[in-house]
Amino acid sequence: MKTFSKPSEAIKWTKDRLSNYGYAVKTEKWQGIDSPDDMWETMNHSFQFFVPETLDELRKEIRPNLPWADDHFEERVSGLPLNPPPSHEWWPFAQKNNEQFGGHEEFSHTYPERIWPKNAGENGEDVILSGIRFAYGDFGDVIDLMEREPFTRQAFLPIWFPEDTGVAHKERVPCSIGYHFMRRGENLHIVYYIRSCDYIRHFRDDVYMACRKLIYVLDELKRRNWDRWGHVKPGYFAMHITSLHCFNSEKGILKQPKY
Repeated sequence: MKTFSKPSEAIKWTKDRLSNYGYAVKTEKWQGIDSPDDMWETMNHSFQFFVPETLDELRKEIRPNLPWADDHFEERVSGLPLNPPPSHEWWPFAQKNNEQFGGHEEFSHTYPERIWPKNAGENGEDVILSGIRFAYGDFGDVIDLMEREPFTRQAFLPIWFPEDTGVAHKERVPCSIGYHFMRRGENLHIVYYIRSCDYIRHFRDDVYMACRKLIYVLDELKRRNWDRWGHVKPGYFAMHITSLHCFNSEKGILKQPKY
């Protein structure tokens, strides 16, 4: 895996690799609808960089779509399974009314819903969702685990759920697989697994919000147990992308400096 000292270096390398080594791929679907174009794609793209310690430096280095990325991040850590999340209305790349992406009132999934799934769905607070043997966990349970066992290997927050397998419902499914938090020594690291990432529309925001999750978790653990966590700093962010792509007709945009 290629390692960078700064997020901006990893982002530039990612763009250059897609631009210079991508190839056209025909796929049937794009976000649950018939694909409007071939994809310009490179597979199995991985990198890591050290996460800045301040949000100001993180924003400067990654250049996410602000203020939307901050608004949506707050929805992701709200503790509420929002569907739809209010920020979908001002997402910079929003489709017209988002009509083809999940119905008129609710989407097939949202990140807040997958991060806080216990009371998601029609029943809301009337029921706690259950898996095969046990009740669902959520982001709060991941943090609880890390408070109990700081060096655990089990602090994984899944976004891809069994109901997505095989896409039997024929709706959109998450691009993200999940986030793995792991403390080693005096650093807390995060590994982000994602099956599909559109460089132009999502990449910078995906990286930014994953890094913010790391900072959020670390701040929460310091608040709960300063003696155990107060000296711990952000470690590295690692990202594994199975399909990094943009539309074939948009690959020329990758040459533009602002991307």
